[in-house]
Amino acid sequence: MKTKHTPAGTARARHQKSLDFATVAGREMAWLEQYIEIRLPAYFQGICAAETPTPPPPAYEPGAHAYGDLISRLKLKPEERLLLALALAPAIAPQILDIFLHRPAEREHLTEFGGIKGTTHRGFLPTGETALFLLAGNDLALRFSLLPLLEPDHCLYRENILRYQRPAENDPPQCGSLLIAPAFLRLLISGEEQKPDFSTHFPAKRITTRLTWDDLILAPDVMAQVEEINAWVKHGSTLLGEWGLGRRISPGCKVLFHGPPGTGKTLTACLLGQSQGVDVYRVDLSQVVSKYIGETEKNLAGVFDQAMDKNWILFFDEADALFGRRTQTAQANDRYANQEVSYLLQRVEDFPGLVILATNFRANLDTAFSRRLQGSIYFAPPDRIQRRRLWERAFPPPLQLDPALIEELAREYEVTGGQIVNVVRYCALKAIERGPRVIHLEDIRCGLKRELEKEGRAG
Repeated sequence: MKTKHTPAGTARARHQKSLDFATVAGREMAWLEQYIEIRLPAYFQGICAAETPTPPPPAYEPGAHAYGDLISRLKLKPEERLLLALALAPAIAPQILDIFLHRPAEREHLTEFGGIKGTTHRGFLPTGETALFLLAGNDLALRFSLLPLLEPDHCLYRENILRYQRPAENDPPQCGSLLIAPAFLRLLISGEEQKPDFSTHFPAKRITTRLTWDDLILAPDVMAQVEEINAWVKHGSTLLGEWGLGRRISPGCKVLFHGPPGTGKTLTACLLGQSQGVDVYRVDLSQVVSKYIGETEKNLAGVFDQAMDKNWILFFDEADALFGRRTQTAQANDRYANQEVSYLLQRVEDFPGLVILATNFRANLDTAFSRRLQGSIYFAPPDRIQRRRLWERAFPPPLQLDPALIEELAREYEVTGGQIVNVVRYCALKAIERGPRVIHLEDIRCGLKRELEKEGRAG
């Protein structure tokens, strides 16, 4: 029998998760505090880090909490545990790091501590330098051996557990801030996965649909190509892993959706995610591309970094905004624009999931880029038969149209599915204003006239 989750039951479960993590967090912070209290005096006494005995990290029973399970799954070493605890501290026990702010009077700055000040946070925010100081002190050989802890391909960043924000171009690489990923912190505290929100640092929005495959009206050959992509989403990991194709072909699947607006590109992306139970995130490249040098890569890195291991489908709309025909490298800005394209190309090629790039005009795309894709699907404007099916499904049952009228509309008006939806919205508003649930023919024709005028066509 399936358990029914009531709001009260869900709230109790969240509260219990919070209590469980409070216990775990307390142990982690006590260990971090003890570690710091041992390392600082030893450092000032000139004792080498390798010769300083440090306390072992806490141990957890399997299955007791998500935090302990994560440590076990990733086989985290003590130095990785310290990195994780250090990043957690500002969020749950910032006072532990206050010791780095209380500097000896005879020295104004202790640069070896690292750390930065937040915009509103008044405490000490750790950096990569802070972690290296605690783990290695002045032992250069040990510091060099620990540098992989700060590399973006480390599992803690790859799985969006930690974030290491790279410093400015002229600053040392270990000066980047060390942060706990907000979504991971929420998971620890409440047991619930947080969907990232659209922001300047995450310029993507999760898109969904309440429609089904029956509502997607495409030509048979186009639907066959869509079904091929759906099969990849379902079986791609098996083909690359169990079947051994991962040694011969690149990971993931990259396809181009092109065609006029309203022909089903976005709906198809949503249905691919819906059918396989994976999230679809839409990135409008026309909004992401920045006039400021370096900002485009920074904006997109946040999307790829979070999506790498979550099996998301990435839907890049207005792809020609960045993947348009590359400019001649006569000017510095042109050269940098080409660098942005190269950066995104590399991230797309390395992405292990499905990447869909959409554009209204394929001719605007760089041909060298198009050759790197596994597929290209043209979403053509619907023909008369497809328009009839779209009209048949457009109105909900209480508002069904006469079949003869549907045939007339399909024959007379060359419009897309998106335009038909706009007409339905217009007609429904007119009907509800009048009172009875009756769709008038003049409302349909007026709605169609409005849609055609948007394109400069006569209604």
